[in-house]
Amino acid sequence: MEERRILGVMVEKAKTTPDAYPMSVNALVTGANQKSNRDPILNLSDLDVEDILVRCQKKDLAIKITGGRVIRWRHSLYEAWRADKVELAVLGELLLRGPQTEGELRPRASRMEPIDDLDALRAVLRPLVERNLVVYLTPEDRRGAVLTHGFHNPEELKRLRARHMAEPIPAAATTTTPAPAPSRVEAPDEIAALKQAVAALRGEMDGLRDELRQFKQSLGA
Repeated sequence: MEERRILGVMVEKAKTTPDAYPMSVNALVTGANQKSNRDPILNLSDLDVEDILVRCQKKDLAIKITGGRVIRWRHSLYEAWRADKVELAVLGELLLRGPQTEGELRPRASRMEPIDDLDALRAVLRPLVERNLVVYLTPEDRRGAVLTHGFHNPEELKRLRARHMAEPIPAAATTTTPAPAPSRVEAPDEIAALKQAVAALRGEMDGLRDELRQFKQSLGA
């Protein structure tokens, strides 16, 4: 789980705050432990993150950048997973939060790359499912279908399938009552996306403050 979190953070920050990317260990700790846009909440230390980065480097998923005042890291997932920009945004969001519905995933991933609607999302998901990078935990044609990334171990995947298959199908999927107007469905998602974007910016500010403090300390301030 920790490796997924660190990779997800690098994907997110590369897309939302490219000026602060590649990332220092300190910034990665802040991003991994932030309480917004993360599930579950973690409490990783600098040593934890350094160890995770070394493991990712050995798997050709992360690259160390040297030569500056601070060692920085970037992911190499475009090459490793042969993903395009929108595919990696979707995968990054799934790495940060794990299982979620299509309706939840679309506005969340749109923080990183624009995805206009659910049809556009499904077009992105289709090749990822074919390559086992994304897995549906409930039937794809079920309303509120739940999906996750394809990097869970078999036992994790079994537990997740059992949990989400046991959840009741949303009432709208078992009734003939017309669906509410699109504006009533989309507005909460858009508000949630805005709240997530604000929280992500706050997390970035925390990371930048930590890096500034580290820089001042290196100057003897």
